Amino acid sequence: MLRVGVLVSGGGTNLQAIIDAVKSGKITNARLSLVVSNNPGAYALERARANDIDACCISPKDYETREDFHQALLKKLEAYRLDLIVLAGYLVKIPPEMVKAYPKRIINIHPSLIPSFCGVGYYGLKVHEAALSRGVKITGATVHYVDEGTDTGEIILQKAVAVEEGDTPEILQRRVMEQAEWIILPQAIQMIASQKDQIR
Repeated sequence: MLRVGVLVSGGGTNLQAIIDAVKSGKITNARLSLVVSNNPGAYALERARANDIDACCISPKDYETREDFHQALLKKLEAYRLDLIVLAGYLVKIPPEMVKAYPKRIINIHPSLIPSFCGVGYYGLKVHEAALSRGVKITGATVHYVDEGTDTGEIILQKAVAVEEGDTPEILQRRVMEQAEWIILPQAIQMIASQKDQIR
C-alpha cells in the first residue's frame, strides 16, 4: 500500500480529484495518509478532515527561520513514513534536503505543457495569463517528478487542452483543471502505486 502525503496551499481541487479517484477505485493500492498546508485557512484542510485524512498546517510564518520550517515539515512527513509526496498547488519552494530525502518520490502538477510557461514565477493564474498573452492554441498540464530545480524534473504525464476564443485566464485555468489536472494527477499516482505493487 502506497502511503501518500499531499501538500497544498489553497482550495484543494486537485486533492479532491485524488480523494475521488481513491473512492471510485481509479487509484488502487494507495492510501492518503496526510495533508499538509502552509496556509491555515486553506479549504484543502477541510476537504482532508471531511474524508478522515490527517491534516495540519505547517507555515513558514510560525518559525523563526526558513531552516526551522523545513525541519518541522520534514519531521512531520517522516513521522508518516510516506512513500510518495504530491505537490497539489503547493506554493512554497521545496528545500533541497527534502528532495534528497525523497528521491523520485515527490511529484508535482503544473498547469502548462512543460517546457512552456514553467519555472520561477510561473504559478497559478500567471501561467494562464502568459499562455494567453503569447497566443498559444494549445495548453495543458504536466505531472513531473520534483528535483532541485523549478519544474525541471522528469515528466510523468501530460495532457493537452485547447485554448478557445474569448478565454480569460480564469476560464482557461478552470478548463485546464477539469480537462487535464484532475485526470492526470490521479493517473500518475495510480501508475506509481501499481509499480510499487510490482516491485514487492
